[in-house]
Amino acid sequence: MTNHISQKLEERDRAGSTRKLLATNGLVDFVSNDYLGLSRSKTLFDRIKGYDYSKEVNINGSTGSRLLAGNSTSAQNLENKLAHLFKSEAALLFNSGYVANLALISCVPQRGDTILYDSLSHVCLKEGAFLSKANRFPFRHNDCEDLEAKLKQATDNVYIIIESVYSMDGDLAPFGDIIELAQKYEAKIIVDEAHSTGLYGDAGSGKLCALGLEENLFARVHTFGKAMGVHGAVVCGSKELIDYLINFARPFIYTTALPLHSLFSIDAAFDHLSENIELQKISKEKIFYFNSLFNQKIGKNENMLRMESNTPIQPIVVPGNARVKSIAESLQKSGFDVRPILSPTVKEGSERLRISIHTHNTEEEIAELINELAKHA
Repeated sequence: MTNHISQKLEERDRAGSTRKLLATNGLVDFVSNDYLGLSRSKTLFDRIKGYDYSKEVNINGSTGSRLLAGNSTSAQNLENKLAHLFKSEAALLFNSGYVANLALISCVPQRGDTILYDSLSHVCLKEGAFLSKANRFPFRHNDCEDLEAKLKQATDNVYIIIESVYSMDGDLAPFGDIIELAQKYEAKIIVDEAHSTGLYGDAGSGKLCALGLEENLFARVHTFGKAMGVHGAVVCGSKELIDYLINFARPFIYTTALPLHSLFSIDAAFDHLSENIELQKISKEKIFYFNSLFNQKIGKNENMLRMESNTPIQPIVVPGNARVKSIAESLQKSGFDVRPILSPTVKEGSERLRISIHTHNTEEEIAELINELAKHA
């Protein structure tokens, strides 16, 4: 085992793709998923502190799974609120988006069923598919012709798995075309709304609700650790689906539930966003400013190629692990927290700087970042 560990680490070192934990306190944030700045909001922090904890016995930890000691009226009230907010019949809380996706996809499709997932799906979606024992096949990213070809070969119950906003490319799924294919081939659609929740829709209900397409979906997963600035996740779907997950989703059954503070944080975050919905507009303005300035200062450049994205996720492709790491380190020395995304996390040759644009980034900070990037173009 020791030899195996050493060998795998040496392989990563040779490829220049070894991961290390990095603390960059004091740098300008261009890396986090805190798109709307809610994780740093003192107003939201004070709102969460103002909740009444006296009605619950366990105020620090939930003390068990939801099926044992971990359930509470606060959890059930929050699920009812979220179901209404996300225009869903029912909702079920999970400790994270990773766990929610893993639970949903691993236990609903059965042996003999078919899962078709976008090739750029997050690893938790792929691992859920693997654990389900269903037949599973990727289709080319956002390629509906490839998806249809695989739908024609699918067996038994068919599940199409996509994301609303893709975390590495920052682009959107072709929702209308995928829904049309799903209806044609009687497939069910599961959507991970992790990078959409908060940014779109009334009170942050996500892209699918904003487009009025939520009724065409089998299930959605909304994550709160990104634009909502807190923690946790929820699966939205029919009451029958939620009852099934309660009975068969192992990551739900055997996991200690979210503590009361997390429940209040989620509740407060959506109330806060409802009262400050202009943050969505500010986000769009900052993204437009970044894109416009990048095109002016750097433009189309094969050594530093900005992928088209109108979301806060702005990928700048810088081929090669060594080069992208070097540029990221230079940016950090200049005061900007920008991290490299290395292969094998992304395809070799598409290594990138994954820049996140936030409402709290000033135009001056954005301009200074682009000036620094231009030095390496």
